[in-house]
Amino acid sequence: MELFLAPHSLPFAIAAVMLIALTVIEMACLLIGFSLGEVVDKAWPDDMAGLMSWLNVGGVPVLILLMIILGIFAMTGFILQAVASAIWAPLPALIAIPTALAASVPTIRVASRWVSRLVPRDESYAVDLADLVGRTAEVTVGPLDQALPGRVRLKDRYGNWHVLRAKAAAEEAPIAIGAQVLLVDRNSDIFIAIPVPSDLDVPQTS
Repeated sequence: MELFLAPHSLPFAIAAVMLIALTVIEMACLLIGFSLGEVVDKAWPDDMAGLMSWLNVGGVPVLILLMIILGIFAMTGFILQAVASAIWAPLPALIAIPTALAASVPTIRVASRWVSRLVPRDESYAVDLADLVGRTAEVTVGPLDQALPGRVRLKDRYGNWHVLRAKAAAEEAPIAIGAQVLLVDRNSDIFIAIPVPSDLDVPQTS
């Protein structure tokens, strides 16, 4: 705690606090069927994605990449200052910040590549979103009703996972988390779902 609160560790403490805040905000948003990550992805300028492609923007959502950067930068900075303190004295912030950034970049690349294999994206270059209408999915954030969108998860015909925003069709009762649904329509990027009819043979989620 002394290292965390020390003036020479202030930039890294700020990064750690920002990471915690973003995590809490995103979790709270997901509970109400909304994703801060989606907003950041849509607002991210296309020309900036090219400049940052080396860090794997596009392989993971921008918000997740930002959280990886903050976490690794903070951890690297604390380790750097701890080692410097043990050897001689803490580094001034003007030296510690660029040193920690330079040391973090290779780790950020590796970490983002690993995370990209675990985090499903809302979009895939393999299929058009319209092709997902008619497939079954599992409710992961809900229950689905006609109010705020929830989330459903499904696998397309190429084996790519998708996490999509969805609502229950008009006059349908709320659909619980874990239930299997049939995607019957789409309004922009929000899918319309109904419970899977018991006698209907449809493509499965996996």
